[in-house]
Amino acid sequence: MAVRHHLIRRPPHAVWAVLADPARYGEWVVGPSESTPLDQAWPEVGSRIRYTLRLGPWSSDGVTTVRHSETGRELELEASFKPLGTARIFLQLRPWGEETLVVCDEHPLRGPGGALHNPATEALLQLRHRGMLARLARVVERQHEGTRHT
Repeated sequence: MAVRHHLIRRPPHAVWAVLADPARYGEWVVGPSESTPLDQAWPEVGSRIRYTLRLGPWSSDGVTTVRHSETGRELELEASFKPLGTARIFLQLRPWGEETLVVCDEHPLRGPGGALHNPATEALLQLRHRGMLARLARVVERQHEGTRHT
């Protein structure tokens, strides 16, 4: 399992505000170029986002479904991308003083991605998480620049 953590210099409610906004998915997740909520209830269990991956002239859509949500603390997603199958992505927000320790745990769940999972793909997931958590931190910290904690 690819597990990575990142300290964000804002409280958990500020991080959750970004995770709970389906229109911002493409700003912090590495890969999608755009996202569209398919349900108005994001991030309630069962709600979905459609996202588009682009690579040059090629593009393809996938869907991410919320499998578990504990407001302000945990968000567990199943990302489905037809060619590769699905992946489980678990984000946990832990208060760390006045900041937030975000723990991300991702692994292939179904389809060819799971069958091809190996140390090399694990290393790629670690690189993806490094970028994704850094992007999440930038989005949250930029959004809440005027509301610094004391």
